[in-house]
Amino acid sequence: MNKILLVEDDEALGLAIEFSLRNEGYEVTRATSVKEAKSQFNDNTFGLAILDINLPDGNGYDLCLHFKKQNNATAIIFLTALDEEANVVMGLDIGGDDYITKPFRVRELMSRVKVQLRKQARLEEVSMINI
Repeated sequence: MNKILLVEDDEALGLAIEFSLRNEGYEVTRATSVKEAKSQFNDNTFGLAILDINLPDGNGYDLCLHFKKQNNATAIIFLTALDEEANVVMGLDIGGDDYITKPFRVRELMSRVKVQLRKQARLEEVSMINI
Protein backbone atom coordinates (compact mmCIF):
# COMPACT_ATOMS: atom_id res chain seq x y z
CA MET A 1 0.00 0.00 0.00
CA ASN A 2 1.49 3.31 -1.08
CA LYS A 3 -0.60 5.52 1.23
CA ILE A 4 1.44 7.56 3.69
CA LEU A 5 0.32 9.74 6.58
CA LEU A 6 2.80 12.58 7.14
CA VAL A 7 2.46 14.35 10.50
CA GLU A 8 4.62 17.49 10.50
CA ASP A 9 3.66 20.86 11.96
CA ASP A 10 6.39 22.86 10.17
CA GLU A 11 4.54 24.01 7.04
CA ALA A 12 7.57 24.49 4.78
CA LEU A 13 9.18 21.19 5.78
CA GLY A 14 5.86 19.36 5.52
CA LEU A 15 5.29 20.66 1.99
CA ALA A 16 8.83 19.71 0.94
CA ILE A 17 8.52 16.17 2.28
CA GLU A 18 5.06 15.79 0.77
CA PHE A 19 6.37 16.94 -2.61
CA SER A 20 9.28 14.49 -2.46
CA LEU A 21 7.02 11.58 -1.51
CA ARG A 22 4.48 12.40 -4.23
CA ASN A 23 7.34 12.68 -6.72
CA GLU A 24 8.22 9.06 -5.82
CA GLY A 25 4.64 8.00 -6.57
CA TYR A 26 3.20 7.83 -3.07
CA GLU A 27 -0.26 8.99 -2.05
CA VAL A 28 0.30 11.40 0.86
CA THR A 29 -2.08 12.75 3.47
CA ARG A 30 -0.58 15.48 5.61
CA ALA A 31 -1.60 16.44 9.14
CA THR A 32 -0.17 19.18 11.36
CA SER A 33 -1.55 18.13 14.75
CA VAL A 34 -2.30 15.07 16.87
CA LYS A 35 -6.04 15.68 16.55
CA GLU A 36 -5.88 15.94 12.76
CA ALA A 37 -3.60 12.88 12.49
CA LYS A 38 -5.93 10.73 14.60
CA SER A 39 -8.89 11.78 12.49
CA GLN A 40 -7.08 10.94 9.24
CA PHE A 41 -5.86 7.62 10.65
CA ASN A 42 -9.34 6.64 11.81
CA ASP A 43 -10.86 7.48 8.40
CA ASN A 44 -8.17 5.92 6.16
CA THR A 45 -5.79 2.99 5.89
CA PHE A 46 -2.09 3.81 5.64
CA GLY A 47 0.88 1.58 4.96
CA LEU A 48 3.20 4.05 6.67
CA ALA A 49 3.04 7.01 9.03
CA ILE A 50 5.88 9.53 9.30
CA LEU A 51 5.65 11.27 12.66
CA ASP A 52 7.27 14.38 14.06
CA ILE A 53 7.48 14.13 17.85
CA ASN A 54 6.94 17.74 18.90
CA LEU A 55 3.46 18.75 17.80
CA PRO A 56 1.34 21.72 18.91
CA ASP A 57 -1.29 19.62 20.71
CA GLY A 58 0.70 16.59 21.84
CA ASN A 59 3.50 14.37 20.65
CA GLY A 60 4.37 11.71 18.12
CA TYR A 61 5.04 9.11 20.81
CA ASP A 62 1.38 9.20 21.87
CA LEU A 63 0.34 9.07 18.22
CA CYS A 64 2.49 6.00 17.65
CA LEU A 65 0.90 4.25 20.63
CA HIS A 66 -2.58 5.20 19.41
CA PHE A 67 -1.86 3.98 15.87
CA LYS A 68 -0.40 0.69 17.08
CA LYS A 69 -3.49 0.04 19.20
CA GLN A 70 -5.75 0.74 16.22
CA ASN A 71 -3.80 -1.03 13.47
CA ASN A 72 -0.53 -2.74 14.32
CA ALA A 73 0.26 -3.23 10.61
CA THR A 74 1.02 0.44 9.89
CA ALA A 75 4.76 1.09 9.82
CA ILE A 76 5.98 4.12 11.78
CA ILE A 77 8.98 6.31 10.99
CA PHE A 78 9.79 9.04 13.47
CA LEU A 79 11.25 12.15 11.80
CA THR A 80 12.31 14.60 14.49
CA ALA A 81 14.93 16.99 15.79
CA LEU A 82 15.11 15.02 19.07
CA ASP A 83 18.38 13.18 18.61
CA GLU A 84 19.27 12.09 22.13
CA GLU A 85 19.67 8.35 22.61
CA ALA A 86 16.80 8.21 25.12
CA ASN A 87 14.40 9.66 22.53
CA VAL A 88 15.53 7.25 19.81
CA VAL A 89 15.27 4.24 22.14
CA MET A 90 11.83 5.27 23.39
CA GLY A 91 10.56 5.77 19.84
CA LEU A 92 11.72 2.34 18.75
CA ASP A 93 10.65 0.61 21.97
CA ILE A 94 7.05 1.85 21.76
CA GLY A 95 6.62 0.53 18.24
CA GLY A 96 8.46 2.80 15.83
CA ASP A 97 10.02 0.95 12.90
CA ASP A 98 12.65 3.61 12.17
CA TYR A 99 13.90 6.88 13.65
CA ILE A 100 15.44 9.66 11.57
CA THR A 101 16.79 12.89 13.05
CA LYS A 102 16.60 16.35 11.51
CA PRO A 103 18.37 17.64 9.59
CA PHE A 104 18.06 14.67 7.27
CA ARG A 105 18.92 13.78 3.68
CA VAL A 106 15.87 13.51 1.43
CA ARG A 107 17.16 10.56 -0.60
CA GLU A 108 17.89 8.67 2.60
CA LEU A 109 14.34 9.33 3.83
CA MET A 110 12.94 8.08 0.51
CA SER A 111 15.05 4.94 0.77
CA ARG A 112 13.88 4.26 4.33
CA VAL A 113 10.26 4.78 3.26
CA LYS A 114 10.74 2.21 0.49
CA VAL A 115 12.23 -0.28 2.96
CA GLN A 116 9.28 0.03 5.34
CA LEU A 117 6.71 -0.27 2.56
CA ARG A 118 8.50 -3.34 1.16
CA LYS A 119 8.29 -4.93 4.60
CA GLN A 120 4.58 -4.08 4.72
CA ALA A 121 4.02 -5.68 1.32
CA ARG A 122 5.78 -8.88 2.43
CA LEU A 123 3.71 -9.04 5.62
CA GLU A 124 0.51 -8.61 3.61
CA GLU A 125 1.58 -11.40 1.23
CA VAL A 126 2.31 -13.75 4.12
CA SER A 127 -0.99 -12.99 5.81
CA MET A 128 -2.87 -13.63 2.55
CA ILE A 129 -1.13 -16.99 2.14
CA ASN A 130 -2.03 -18.00 5.69
CA ILE A 131 -5.73 -17.26 5.22
